[in-house]
Amino acid sequence: MRTDELDYHLPAELIAQAPSEQRSASRLLVLDRATGGVTDSRFSAIGDFLHPGDCLVLNDTKVLPARFFAQRQTGAALEGLFLAEQGDGAGLWEVMLKGARKVRPGERLRVQDRKKQDYCTAELVEKREEGRCLLRIDAPGDPEVILNEVGFPPLPPYIRRDNDPNQAQTDQQRYQTVYARQPGAVAAPTAGLHFTQTLLGQLQQQGVRVASVTLHVGTGTFKPVKAEELEDHDIHHEWFSLDAMNAQLINAARAEGGRVIAVGTTATRTLETVAGQTVGRASSLARDRCAGTGDLQAAEGTTGLFITPGYEFKIVDAMITNFHLPRSTLLALIGAFAGLDNVLAAYRHAIDQRYRFYSYGDAMLIA
Repeated sequence: MRTDELDYHLPAELIAQAPSEQRSASRLLVLDRATGGVTDSRFSAIGDFLHPGDCLVLNDTKVLPARFFAQRQTGAALEGLFLAEQGDGAGLWEVMLKGARKVRPGERLRVQDRKKQDYCTAELVEKREEGRCLLRIDAPGDPEVILNEVGFPPLPPYIRRDNDPNQAQTDQQRYQTVYARQPGAVAAPTAGLHFTQTLLGQLQQQGVRVASVTLHVGTGTFKPVKAEELEDHDIHHEWFSLDAMNAQLINAARAEGGRVIAVGTTATRTLETVAGQTVGRASSLARDRCAGTGDLQAAEGTTGLFITPGYEFKIVDAMITNFHLPRSTLLALIGAFAGLDNVLAAYRHAIDQRYRFYSYGDAMLIA
């Protein structure tokens, strides 16, 4: 399909610059994907649209404070974004480094802490494609330890921030789900930002199961699609994991007729990746009554699954998600799930009703 089919106009003032005062006080647009009908609600009332036996699947990745600042010996400022550690404890970081056009391999930089004091030095080892660099960090500890001293929340570029440590402290709490457990993401699974522990407890009391997967969200989630044809876009790859206990929870819900409700596009990609592997294993076996039950099995690895309109969903029955950027792979994914015409009509309704968009914005339930 043509990428411009994913276009829509959003007034700039609807791009949320801060989260709602209380997590579950955000608005909720409920989209019936069968009819295209929409209902306006509040996230705190999401239990009204869930049933006993349904299974929410959360992404429990934890966002690292991956944004950091450094200076050249000349005093020129640099801004970095941690992407991944290279090697096993070698102090080599792959980063995006803004302002590094004149920096050459071998040059030493001063990495600053949140108080703008020098914390450690780093050597630029290598320049790579698309603005990526390899740094050797001269400090003890793994990336999480160091970033907890020098890092700021890696908010997307449409949320305007400087290096104010007080604002960073607020963002570090709110740009993180209340159930984050596994460190490794450089962007939040934002659909989950609306949940509180109290709300999750209420849903469980009404009979809704809660399971978890892990997918470490990468910078590619914000990468715009520049190709004219959507299929020509090079989709980002992200590490995921589903353990046996959570696979069993999801399988039990399905066996009893409950819906599998993915909280976010990241949980959706994980579930559909694992379900695809399950189908693949089943198809490689003799097709008798003992093979290919369709149950999910524990799995981990890297997914490059690109879900676009025409994709046949294997396991996800409903989805909680935020409002996504035009020409994005995330908008393509929910267009595949609910029908692109339905989604764009729902977005027009949301704009007319002054919903707040993107990472710190309001939510949708697509059922």
